[in-house]
Parts: sequence; structure tokens; C-alpha cells
Amino acid sequence: MATLAERFESALEERITGYRGSQEISDSLLRHFGYAPYGPSRRGKRLRPQMVLHVAASEGAPIENALDAAVAVEIFHNYSLVHDDIEDRDELRHGRPTLWSAYGVARAINAGDAMCALSFLSLEHAAAYLEARRVLQMLALLHEAHAVMCEGQSLDLFFESERSVDLPDYYRMIECKTAQLFDASCRLGAHAAGCDETKIASYGAVGRAYGMAFQIRDDVSGIWSSVDETGKTVASDIARRKWTFPVVWAIAQPASAARTVVADAYARGEALDAPAVERIVDALDSLGAREAATAAAAEHLSIVENHPNAELREFLSATLGLTAVR
Repeated sequence: MATLAERFESALEERITGYRGSQEISDSLLRHFGYAPYGPSRRGKRLRPQMVLHVAASEGAPIENALDAAVAVEIFHNYSLVHDDIEDRDELRHGRPTLWSAYGVARAINAGDAMCALSFLSLEHAAAYLEARRVLQMLALLHEAHAVMCEGQSLDLFFESERSVDLPDYYRMIECKTAQLFDASCRLGAHAAGCDETKIASYGAVGRAYGMAFQIRDDVSGIWSSVDETGKTVASDIARRKWTFPVVWAIAQPASAARTVVADAYARGEALDAPAVERIVDALDSLGAREAATAAAAEHLSIVENHPNAELREFLSATLGLTAVR
């Protein structure tokens, strides 16, 4: 019998390869997801759809109730990645050329917009298994997440030209940009299982906490992990003056030579060259920014670890390497 993951992958591939619009958009979709001539598929961790499916299954719902929502969330997430790559000028994702670097900005924007439309159309299919009222609530939930994510991306872009950013503003940005879709994914799974509003809110809270921890850990990975591990250029966020947790935290520390290195470099308001990036990474190491990020992520993870759903709790912990997957 096919596993949850296999059922999901089959449904996602069917939705993407079944696109019947222009050949140009179809080719862009196939290339981005790694289907047909562009295989093997680029699966990633599929965290958001897995959240949908794990919440629904742990609440006793059949997979059919949640599969369309899981597909919708994954397509929506990829839409946001396509636009993210354009705005950040990232040329690689999971070691492969991004759509804008392969086809140009205009075509990549159009392909991303097509993914956005497909995600909501996918969610509408859930009406075959769920009450229309419930599906309408789920559509509204994903639209709300979309609006909040746009706010987060707007803050992220605005911060790039700022001379300083404080921790509350950073937290607001990642709560909108990253945590919101994790929140929505858990809520969608709860909706698919027919949960009441109190339980849906509880699942949203654990998804949001996970998202906060996930982004802080991703910030760390973007500075200290290799290109083989992340599929991105090492420390590219620092080169672009992105306001990640280690940088924001470092500048918030008491005056010191290491803090001055980071603060002065970011205060110049311009892209940083390789020697400057190296000096900043050394200063962050000296200040203990990596350890501070780990501690900050742990505060959010405590909400995950205390959630009453043991199956979801174990899954989420395992994705961050905190427990072994059984």
C-alpha cells in the first residue's frame, strides 16, 4: 500500500504535469519541479504538505480529505520560492538553476503566478470530500496566509536598505514571511479532519512556533553551512546585507570590536565583498551569534515539544534533527 508521502508525490506530479495552459508555462513548471525531461524531481523536505497530512491523519481523517490541501500548500510554497529567487537574485536552488536565471525574470514571474493559481484550484478539489463551508474556510485561510507572507517579504526587502534592524522587527518579518505558511499548513490539516476552532488554533500555534525556529536555524545554515548542504552560495545572505538573526542579534550586543565590524559593514548600506563577508563571519563567531541563534530557536521549539499531539510533535522534532524518525 502506498505511503502518505508516495500518495502525495503522485498527486502533486499529476497536478503539475496535467497543466493544460501554454507550452511555455508548462515547460517552466516541469523544469522547476523536475518532472518529465527535467528529472529527477526536486522534492526537498516537503515540510508544509507533510504537516497538513500528519495533522489530518493523526486526527483520524482519511488521506483523501487532506491530499488536495497538501498539494495546494506545496504548489503555493513553490510559487513563493520562484518570486523569492527573483527578488533575492539567487541563481541556484537545491543546486539547480532557478527559473529566472534559466528563462529570465518576466517568464519566471508568469510561471510563479501560474503556480499561485494552481494552488488555489487544487484546494478547491477538496470539495469532493469536505463540506463546501469547510473548503471555503480553507481557501480564505490560504489567501490570508498569502497576504501576510507578502507583508513579510516586503519587510525583508525594505530591511536590505536599512542601516539597522532591531530584534522585534526581525521577529515580525520572519513570523510573516516564513512562519505564517507553517501555521496555515497545520490549520489546513486540522480543517481537513473536521476539528473545531479551538483545536485548529492550537495547531496553528505549533506550526507558527516551528516556523520561527525553522527560519532562525535556516539563517544559521545560510552563514555556516557549505554549498553542498544548502544548494546556495555560502554566506550569500551576508553579501547582500540580509538581516538574519545572527546579524541582528550581534548588533544588539554591547559595544565591542567584533560588534563594530558587523555594525559598520551593515551601516554602509551596500553589497559586501568577499573579504568583508569573511570579516563579518569571524566577528559573528567571536560574539557567539551562532550559539545565541540556537538558544533563540530552542525557545520556539519548546512550544512544539509541549504540544499534546505526540505524532506531530515527533515528526516536527525529527525534521530539525532533534529526534530520530521511527
